[in-house]
Amino acid sequence: GLEELALLERLLGLPKGNKYGVQGERKVPVLQTNDGLGLTGLMTIAAHLVKQAKKDQLLGSTAEEKAVVQQWLEYRVTRVDGGSSKEDTRIILKDLNVHLEDKVYLAGNIFTLADILMYYGLHHVMVELTVQEKEKYLNVSRWFNHIQHYPGVRQHLSNVVFIKNTLYTNAD
Repeated sequence: GLEELALLERLLGLPKGNKYGVQGERKVPVLQTNDGLGLTGLMTIAAHLVKQAKKDQLLGSTAEEKAVVQQWLEYRVTRVDGGSSKEDTRIILKDLNVHLEDKVYLAGNIFTLADILMYYGLHHVMVELTVQEKEKYLNVSRWFNHIQHYPGVRQHLSNVVFIKNTLYTNAD
């Protein structure tokens, strides 16, 4: 949580200086704001940082886009962060693979906070996947590779390599 918020701050071009902490056994991120209020939870803080940076388009433009972004942010916190078993991971990758079948980004055709935080949340998973697994979740792999090359997103995180095997491409 905290590392991702630091990455997000850098990506958004925000000055450092936010005071973060964690609470509870699950280490939920907490942000102490300048007016003394505490914001709790990765998604709440992330949305606040996006607004602070005046990059509201990352939260979606239309009511529908905003809802879809919110839906994927919730999915990220409840499923991706909550999932620990191999089976959980398999279901998450399967869900995403189906969702991304006809989409460039999680919210359709626009890059949003959902893409950024899902990328950060799945990075450790994607690093571990075998070539066969990456091929099995082709849409996730395509999306992930696209996001990791999006300006400013990857930062110090390792580049996940996707081998494009020309044997399987359809000749047009």
